[in-house]
Amino acid sequence: MTTRRHPDRALPVLAEGVGKRYRRGWALEETSLVIPENRVVALVGPNGAGKSTLMGLVTGMLRPSAGSIAVFGDEPSGKGLHPAVSYLAQQKPLYRQLTVAETLTFGARTNPTWDQGYASHLVEQAGVPMNAKVGTLSGGQRTRVALALALGKRPRLLLLDEPLADLDPLAREAVLRVLMSEARMQGMTVVLSSHVLAELEGVCDHLVLLHRGRVLLAGDVNRLSGDGTPLGELVLRHMRAAAAQEVAA
Repeated sequence: MTTRRHPDRALPVLAEGVGKRYRRGWALEETSLVIPENRVVALVGPNGAGKSTLMGLVTGMLRPSAGSIAVFGDEPSGKGLHPAVSYLAQQKPLYRQLTVAETLTFGARTNPTWDQGYASHLVEQAGVPMNAKVGTLSGGQRTRVALALALGKRPRLLLLDEPLADLDPLAREAVLRVLMSEARMQGMTVVLSSHVLAELEGVCDHLVLLHRGRVLLAGDVNRLSGDGTPLGELVLRHMRAAAAQEVAA
C-alpha cells in the first residue's frame, strides 16, 4: 500500500535527496536517483554501500530519515509493497512445509494481480515437481519457485537482492536467462543487486554504483562506458578511484 504523492510521475523509482540514518550513522545519504522504465539495472557496490537500504526504502520496509522517494508516483507507506512491485531477497522466504502447488495458491490468495497460468508455466518450465514440498527442493529449484512467486504477480518493477548468491554457476546462468527473457517479454524494470560483476555483463543496461551510502555512478551503461569498457571493469575502476581518494584524504 502506498500514499499517492506524484500522480503525474510514472517512473519506477524517483529519489530526491533521500537518506536513511541509524544510531550508528547514515546508511544512505543525500541520494538523488532515477530508475527508468523497461531497464535491467545493476545495483552494485561494496558491503555497507547502502544497496539493501535503498531496496528497503523502495519496498517501504524502511522509512527515509531525509528526502523523499516515489515508486510509480506513489510514496511508500510502509504498509506493504506497491501493487506493481515484487521483491526477492537472498533468503527467499518460502514456507518449507508447503508443496510447490500450495505455494502458488498462497501467491494467488495474497496478490490481486496474480496470474496462475503464468506462474505455473514458470515452475513447469524449470522442471520443478508441483507436488514436492519446498523443503525438499534444491537451492536452484527453490530459487525458481521464488522467482515464479515474484513474477506471478505480474510486476512492473522487480527487485532482486542477491538472489543468486547460493547457486552454482550453471544454475545461476539458467535463472538469469529466464529472468532476462521474462523481463523483455513483460516490459518490466528489473533492479538486480549482486557482488558477482561477471554475471551482470551483457545482462544489465543501466548502472547504479553506491559507495559509502552515496551514488558514485549512475546511468545508461553504453553512455557510461563510451569507450566499450565492460561493466565489471567500469565498476572496479570507479571503486578503486574512490578508495584511493579516501586513502589520500
